[in-house]
Amino acid sequence: MLTRRSAFVSLACLAAAIALPAAALAQATAQPPAASAAKPAAADPAALLTRLYKAAAKDNAGGAFVNNAKERGKYLSKSLAALWTKAEAKVPQGEIGPIDFDPVSNSQDPDIKSFVIKTESQDDTRATLAVALIGSQSRKVAADGVIRYELVRDGTSWRIDDIRGSVDGQAWSVRQMLEASLKN
Repeated sequence: MLTRRSAFVSLACLAAAIALPAAALAQATAQPPAASAAKPAAADPAALLTRLYKAAAKDNAGGAFVNNAKERGKYLSKSLAALWTKAEAKVPQGEIGPIDFDPVSNSQDPDIKSFVIKTESQDDTRATLAVALIGSQSRKVAADGVIRYELVRDGTSWRIDDIRGSVDGQAWSVRQMLEASLKN
């Protein structure tokens, strides 16, 4: 026997059965596909540094890329790469260039076991990232184990526009060292 109560429950169940798929369909069409929701690697400035430091931790090559003008273009902004090339051209044959250490590891002898990258600031065209380095030996001054990168967007890719750090607590900047070398 059909009562008002059983009829009401039956109608409520029928309404819910119709409404749930409709709501799910509306939600699915309102959200972008999962692939477009994820940031592409080129849009993430940390991707460049992750690639660089994974290679450095693997073979302790550190910033070997800066010694090759063609490789610099993959990592450095056009202005920093040009400045570096110009500063090196001024160095007499057989002499050491203006950057006489590995800025990626902040050392003469790269020793990178692991690293942590933190975004300090970022907008559409510029980003500052800090990389905390972990090596087999601790540093005398903890701040010397943090390298900061100023990055700029070059089309869809990010490029390093400056590398900053400290030695024994004294600040250095690759860009400033290169500029200073041209004044001498």
